[in-house]
Amino acid sequence: QVQLVESGGGLVQAGGSLRLSCAASGRTFSTYVMGWFRQAPGKEREFVAAITWTGASTYYANSVKGRFSISISKDNAKNTVNLQMNGLEPEDTAVYYCAVDDLDGTGLRVVLSEYKYEYKYDYWGQGTQVTVSS
Repeated sequence: QVQLVESGGGLVQAGGSLRLSCAASGRTFSTYVMGWFRQAPGKEREFVAAITWTGASTYYANSVKGRFSISISKDNAKNTVNLQMNGLEPEDTAVYYCAVDDLDGTGLRVVLSEYKYEYKYDYWGQGTQVTVSS
């Protein structure tokens, strides 16, 4: 059973930084896309960033471009996606979720811009709270 576990959330002042991580367990994916979404109180969940399994391709929401950076790492054989968040603003306050689309060894043609849609993903984490104070 695949599990995604986010970590790194917390409380930070405006202008500060946080680094989120999401580790996948239960299976090792060979080809995949991992993404981050967020949901602020009273709002719908929205796309933040996505990355391919090689780390070579990334895609960001306009609201975070230039401030957030998504990356891939492999820690203890677990596929891990990281989200470095700099220049945080109160508007970034939300529960942050990671998700993965298992490409099952394929992935020769990935249109990363399509990964702003939740339906593209197979598995989701439980979320981690990020609160930015003004």
